[in-house]
Amino acid sequence: MLMRTTYSGLVTEALMGQAVTLCGWVNRRRDHGGVIFVDLRDREGYVQVVCDPDRAETFKTAEGLRNEFCVQVKGVVRARPPGTTNDHLKSGKIEVLAHELTVLNPSVTPPFQLDDENLSETTRLVHRVLDLRRPYMQNNLMLRYKVAMEVRKFLDANGFIDIETPMLTKSTPEGARDYLVPSRVHDGMFFALPQSPQLFKQLLMVAGYDRYYQITKCFRDEDLRADRQPEFTQIDVETSFMTEEEIREMFEGMIRSTFQNVLGIDIGAFPVMKHEDAMRLYGSDKPDLRVKLEFTEMTDVMKDVDFKVFSGPANSADGRVVALRVPGGGEMSRGEIDGYTEFVKIYGAKGLAWIKVNDAAAGREGLQSPIVKNLHDRAIAEIMKRTGAASGDLIFFGADKAKVVNDAMGALRVKVGHSEFGKSRGLIEGAWRPLWVIDFPMFEHDDEAQRWNAVHHPFTSPKDGHEDWLETDPGRCVAKAYDAVLNGIELGGGSVRIHREDVQSKVFRALKIDAEEAKLKFGFLLDALQYGAPPHGGIAIGLDRFVMLMAGAESLRDVIAFPKTQRAQCLLTQAPGPVDEKQLRELHIKLRNPQGA
Repeated sequence: MLMRTTYSGLVTEALMGQAVTLCGWVNRRRDHGGVIFVDLRDREGYVQVVCDPDRAETFKTAEGLRNEFCVQVKGVVRARPPGTTNDHLKSGKIEVLAHELTVLNPSVTPPFQLDDENLSETTRLVHRVLDLRRPYMQNNLMLRYKVAMEVRKFLDANGFIDIETPMLTKSTPEGARDYLVPSRVHDGMFFALPQSPQLFKQLLMVAGYDRYYQITKCFRDEDLRADRQPEFTQIDVETSFMTEEEIREMFEGMIRSTFQNVLGIDIGAFPVMKHEDAMRLYGSDKPDLRVKLEFTEMTDVMKDVDFKVFSGPANSADGRVVALRVPGGGEMSRGEIDGYTEFVKIYGAKGLAWIKVNDAAAGREGLQSPIVKNLHDRAIAEIMKRTGAASGDLIFFGADKAKVVNDAMGALRVKVGHSEFGKSRGLIEGAWRPLWVIDFPMFEHDDEAQRWNAVHHPFTSPKDGHEDWLETDPGRCVAKAYDAVLNGIELGGGSVRIHREDVQSKVFRALKIDAEEAKLKFGFLLDALQYGAPPHGGIAIGLDRFVMLMAGAESLRDVIAFPKTQRAQCLLTQAPGPVDEKQLRELHIKLRNPQGA
């Protein structure tokens, strides 16, 4: 005897007149004066169950039902009466007349209604099991499953094999702090949870496996935000004997086919943009191309103006001055402009200069701004010429260190574009705008530490011909690196790797990692590269971000079953938590600041 013959949400007219056995949860119970209706829910959706008084025992059981009772229903599928159908449900044209009703497990009163759309995230995460019953979360996790399956199908069809790599590994510098795991057996020694399988997948290429992939957990102990988690899932891929362009073409195909097969959407081909152009035009290495606003470079024009806010950064080696023209922005109120001024301060900007163009033909007299009096005629003429400003436009300016300008004005560009004003003015268009950003610099300089750091990771290959600059002028080196960007979100990034030991050693020296430290931390990789390591490269795509974008969710936590908060806590299990003294002794650990001390 089957406990269930079909899912509740899959009962349709195809089963008309047939006997079915269903299991699920009471989403809602309605007593319509002698007839009780039960909306039965499972992972596939809802079906309406009708309990009438003719079956006294079934009706009595139905009277005692409450939300979230787990029940079994045996009954017959019949058509709903005319005028009562629901076109929004698969089962909307039928109902199930209950012959038998069994309570498999009652429920206490839930802490919230599952259809409440105003729940706080804290409430949702504390009661995550109930939150996961909600259709919104059920749909998101089903979407995640479908995405993972499509990725596996694509990779399998292209000759990739799934190989697991260790979760307990060695602590290596990869940009973020490691999660450390103390060893009980080796006193004072620690494993690290992997920030990525980077070194192992390179070793697999040296070992000749040619095409590897994993959908795997990675761990980074870093400050969190909506699109970050301390443990996240990565579609991790590596391949041998493919050029940078071939790798990009293959994984663009994977992303596009996944969208097509899961959502029925063609997101279009990925244009290719150099990193320097992305920073010049958008101030971001992951620009949202749906927003039609672009920067106008004004650094050279502002070197000799009286306005020190502009001339100071313009004459500084690391300074930048840009303009951002907002078509029709002259309609913005002073309050709105002040709001944007406060917004850019989040990104380190000291303020936000602006000019309203009331009459473009009137020159200086047609401009409204407290800064116009401090700008000479040539500067004003260049502003109008370069930005192409017309009457009714608004021009924002950013002037500071280049990083501050890029961060602040880049964020402002996106905020204005996505605002109600931006939408009404057509400053944002298109549902999906993918992009490859390529030719990243290999290194960025840490002025405080007076050293170079790797922009991606230290195993990224320089462009051909740039190897000699690794030791003489690292700032000139461009990497064979690429990021896949969609709607201003970095889906993933990758690179062609260094496959020669002599080049890898040069990179370590550029990073001030001497031979002894390199041997200690990466000796196993350097040794492996000496055994005929093939040219290889790959990419890592964040599954969580991928699904978040496809689901239209605002947070990674909405596409992960059991996520952490922004303070890296699990509110469901109350992790992390204390451990007893016996466990600490076994691990040779003594707490410096015990809880409550």
